[in-house]
Amino acid sequence: MKIGIVGLPNVGKSTMFNSITKAGAECANYPFCTIEPNIGVVAVPDERVDKLSEIYKPQKVTKAIVEFVDIAGLVKGASKGEGLGNKFLSHIREVDSIVQVVRCFEDSNIVHVDGSVNPIRDIETINYELIFADIETVDKRIDKAKKMLKADKKYQLEVELLEKVKAELESGKSARSIEFNEEEKEIIKEVYLLTTKPILYIANIAEEDIENPESNKYVKEVIEYAKKEKAEVIPLCVKIEEELSGLDEQDKKEMLEAIGIEESGLDKLIKKSYDLLGLMSFLTAGEPEVRAWTIKKGTKAPQAAGKIHSDIERGFIKAEIVSYNDLIREGTMVAVKEKGLLRSEGKEYIMQDGDIVLFKFNV
Repeated sequence: MKIGIVGLPNVGKSTMFNSITKAGAECANYPFCTIEPNIGVVAVPDERVDKLSEIYKPQKVTKAIVEFVDIAGLVKGASKGEGLGNKFLSHIREVDSIVQVVRCFEDSNIVHVDGSVNPIRDIETINYELIFADIETVDKRIDKAKKMLKADKKYQLEVELLEKVKAELESGKSARSIEFNEEEKEIIKEVYLLTTKPILYIANIAEEDIENPESNKYVKEVIEYAKKEKAEVIPLCVKIEEELSGLDEQDKKEMLEAIGIEESGLDKLIKKSYDLLGLMSFLTAGEPEVRAWTIKKGTKAPQAAGKIHSDIERGFIKAEIVSYNDLIREGTMVAVKEKGLLRSEGKEYIMQDGDIVLFKFNV
């Protein structure tokens, strides 16, 4: 999973990236500090992996990973090449989902590229550039589909759909706000529109707003805007996240308790991103290794096996599965088997989040 972190200059974007990856991206109070994207790979926090590691004492522990990409800030006109526009758009195309950091706090010491704090204006500056880029993409696709239509009437649906999408984009709406049926989804998937990518807004708040972020007028505005786009909002204080990132686990836990936060921004961000992309994890566990594997919700057992190795998918026989909760409750695999909680599943089994599985195969 690759997540692109975007935002106008000086909204806290690179600080946010530093906080969750500890990658040390350069961070300074001037526009375009980030030019080439900084990339950080982060292990997905998963208490199930930690608990299984205590039980199995494995030689190796491997958590699922998320790749965060800190993408250069942009200004109006990016879709026409202004600022770092062309690079910005090419980097956006490569990510699975977008996290946009928006500034929801006042601070006269931090320069805002547009001179004042206005999160909706900031959101729309970026969204409109993505929309303009998508209109250009749709125009080219319509021209191509119309040429193909002369030889094959099946392209009529594509032309009509793309013209509908273009009209929505030209009205200022992103493609993700449009309802598509299953056939239309398949067509749109092949167009690779930027505004169909799932988006999550990080409302960067001041420390004093942590206990009740929704009392912040800017956060309220962002939440209302996001509803129209079918997007999620996480209010958090990037400054606090930066402090948390430098602490060990025990100190981090104590600091979270002291400020009344249940989990860090990283945990919230990854959980929401998994939901946005329809992802989940299954687990493999034993003395050699305890590991989490990321798959799409709805994945069948053979395809999940293919995440481990293509030979296992090709020679799939069955999957022996126990749910994580059953194993933790019973304490051992022996107890699980005695109570008949170890299941044997075939090729049509749809994997569930937290399944602990041993694949049987023959090639």
